[in-house]
Amino acid sequence: MNALTPHALLQQAPGAPLDADPEETAEWRDAFLALVATEGPERARHMLQELVRVARAQRIGWQPDLNTPYVNTVAVQDQPVFPGDLAIEERVASIVRWNALAMVVRANQAYGELGGHIASYASAADLFESGFNHFFRAREGLGEGQHRGDLVFFQPHSAPGVYARAFLEGRLSEQDLMHYRQELTAPGAGAQGLSSYPHPWLMPDFWQFPTGSMGIGPISSIYHARFMRYLTHRNLLNCAGRKVWGVFGDGEMDEPESMSALTLAAREGLDNLVWVVNCNLQRLDGPVRGNGRIIDELERLFAGAGWNVVKLVWGSDWDGLFARDLTGALVRTLEGTVDGQMQTFAAKDGRFNRDNFFGQNPELAALAQGMTDEQIDRLKRGGHDLVKIHAAYAAAAAHKGQPTVILAHTKKGYGMGTAGQGKMTTHSQKKLDETDLIEFRNRFNLPLTDEQATSLAFFKPAEDSSEMRYLRSHRDALGGYLPRRETACDALPVPSIDSYAQFALQADGKEMSTTMAFVRMLGTLLKDATLGPRIVPIVADEARTFGMANLFKQVGIYSSVGQRYAPEDIGSVLSYREALDGQILEEGISEAGAIASWTAAATSYSVHGLAMLPFYIYYSMFGFQRVGDAIWAAADQRARGFLLGATSGRTTLGGEGLQHQDGSSHLVAATIPNCKAYDPAYAGEMAVIIDAGMREMVTEQRDVFYYVTLMNENYAQHDLPAGAAEGVLRGCYVFRSYSGNMHQRDSEISSKSVTLMGSGAILTEVVKAAEQLASEGVDVTVLSVTSWSELARDGVACEQSWLAGDAQPAPAWLTQQLATTRGPVIAATDYVRAVPETVRAFIPEGRKYITLGTDGFGRSDTRAALRQFFGVDAASVAQAARRALADGCGGRAQAPAVVLPCLRSVA
Repeated sequence: MNALTPHALLQQAPGAPLDADPEETAEWRDAFLALVATEGPERARHMLQELVRVARAQRIGWQPDLNTPYVNTVAVQDQPVFPGDLAIEERVASIVRWNALAMVVRANQAYGELGGHIASYASAADLFESGFNHFFRAREGLGEGQHRGDLVFFQPHSAPGVYARAFLEGRLSEQDLMHYRQELTAPGAGAQGLSSYPHPWLMPDFWQFPTGSMGIGPISSIYHARFMRYLTHRNLLNCAGRKVWGVFGDGEMDEPESMSALTLAAREGLDNLVWVVNCNLQRLDGPVRGNGRIIDELERLFAGAGWNVVKLVWGSDWDGLFARDLTGALVRTLEGTVDGQMQTFAAKDGRFNRDNFFGQNPELAALAQGMTDEQIDRLKRGGHDLVKIHAAYAAAAAHKGQPTVILAHTKKGYGMGTAGQGKMTTHSQKKLDETDLIEFRNRFNLPLTDEQATSLAFFKPAEDSSEMRYLRSHRDALGGYLPRRETACDALPVPSIDSYAQFALQADGKEMSTTMAFVRMLGTLLKDATLGPRIVPIVADEARTFGMANLFKQVGIYSSVGQRYAPEDIGSVLSYREALDGQILEEGISEAGAIASWTAAATSYSVHGLAMLPFYIYYSMFGFQRVGDAIWAAADQRARGFLLGATSGRTTLGGEGLQHQDGSSHLVAATIPNCKAYDPAYAGEMAVIIDAGMREMVTEQRDVFYYVTLMNENYAQHDLPAGAAEGVLRGCYVFRSYSGNMHQRDSEISSKSVTLMGSGAILTEVVKAAEQLASEGVDVTVLSVTSWSELARDGVACEQSWLAGDAQPAPAWLTQQLATTRGPVIAATDYVRAVPETVRAFIPEGRKYITLGTDGFGRSDTRAALRQFFGVDAASVAQAARRALADGCGGRAQAPAVVLPCLRSVA
């Protein structure tokens, strides 16, 4: 398309004000066209910029329109020669379409409840095939000079099409396709169950990126592209020549995460990033923009954000129509047609479109003369034309200096005919009758008999067929098959804990916060010759809050352009220093951006074959509660790294109040199977946890990540007791025992014992309570709980062992620790009571268990007032112990157990 005369394109736009002096307008127009013809486009652009400058200087209140005509950006005369065999590529695409459809329909005929999607892939099939045949490069290897592969984010509802292609490639069997969405029953049939959407956790050798949660894929792709630049600029890995491709939906662009980092991509000049937005104009329930035009809207949005926009609107069949459209009637009509009406045209046949589209005026009717109804029906939108798609992809791949978005116009349910093409219900279409199947076969000229079509037989050409040879040769030329997830990378040694954390292990009562202790450890680890360069410190505009400003000078803040200014605090030892090889990723006020950066670094071992170790430190309230979906996606992608929830808990951040005080992050963290969550009270405990986590993730290379909460409260740091390390990692250990003073025993509670459990900031209150109770004559044992979730998982694992038939399963770790103590058990945390309630089932029988927590909304006040208000201060803990002792140590029924999933697979 785009063989348009200047006259056709320069006609008055619909809705524009009437021209008061058409003759003068024509003179200006002719003068500009003459300039283009004689001086070329560069001079023309200069003159336009000059006119814009003059207009702004005169304050006439005008801005250029960000929308271009509703035609393809790549003109016919600028299209490169198509490098493939078009007929073979169309046949392969049709076969993949069929197998994808057959897979979903067969599953739902058999079970009816499995679901699945046909229509999304039907619209995106050609977009995928062009990428697979010509652009998406796989990893050749990890050696010098070998291409390490492109990153491809696939539209999740199109997963059946990716499976169908893998079937042709020999990576999936027919049995695998017959077990779509049957991951549990498949192994019994000798098959691999195919996950509903891209899930690296469920298909760890296949999918690279989880995209099923709308919006997470787009923002993740941006930060992956930026992280590749980070690796290159820090001379860790040369990522030149590699692209990040993302195929996303137009409805998905309404998700805030999809849009939130567009300006970062432009600001960073990420020309290694290409988005393909599949504009099939329809969401689940109806049009994306029924009364408007989503392609126009997205063009304005992306162009305004600084992206290069490539519109892929019409197929090659339209080229002749536009060439004959000397008056611009076709362009004007298309620009005046809203998406809701465009979907109606998609759902109807050629006769309807002749009468209702081309019949709108005599000029359009004349353009359609000589075309049969079938030819009109088969006029392709740009996203279904392999030649046009290749031209758009080639333009995007070659563009420099900006990220590119391709806005590809397609039909949802393309080729499904009356069964689903362009219909409101097409997203949920999972069943087709025999007539529909025969129609689909005929539409794509598939070599299937009626019986094969109606029985939904899978089709695979002979191994020596031209289609199979073509498919293999093109993937061989691009490095192999995709998607493919690989995990090979070198293990990293971790320095001895004494080399960076001796001050914490033997703190000798020095006062400090665990946040300060962590920053000190991090600063030392960054100096390690081997591990240090692989560490990625990440903050979301809170480095100074967490005392990390000293790292600005030590390792610098990453900037793709270095530092072009003298910072205001340049004379300070803590001055703000940006550098091209800076190590800190300072993401500004964007937790969504920071967690996306963390995910990119935490999955570098599989994405790039290079192990990195990210430490993302943030206000704990702005983690799981704000970006929990992104953290879950990182877990699916098998991330390895540390999340540090600083200023944690509901009472340590005095004065901040409701929206800043975290009482639930540990509850949410416990729901993520491969997240190990810890709430250490002392720097020595934290050091043991950090050391173990580093070894587990970068030396043993296990697919877990750690969530560690840190306090900003200064208090005396105790030495880590000898032999306590195992308990720290398993969830608790006996911190100290306090013997009651015989001379001050109250007659009512004499000879009594109680066990107190505390975690994080509240352990200090528990210790004070223990000292108070001991002064009253009570024997007290204090357990430091470093991880409620690890205790619960351990207990559940023991229960499951017993349920599986083990006659003598080992007792839960918490049960073992409490076996050496006596009396009722009081547990206190800075989190909601549901956190300590998770271990109730593993309290020894007959021991009363009382939990104290910070349920409700946060408040603004001092730490002391907050702890008194929530009932987790020393006085409240001591009072709970007194009441429990007064009622007797046992005999009360236990509350129902709260059970968490076992983590055998990663424990």
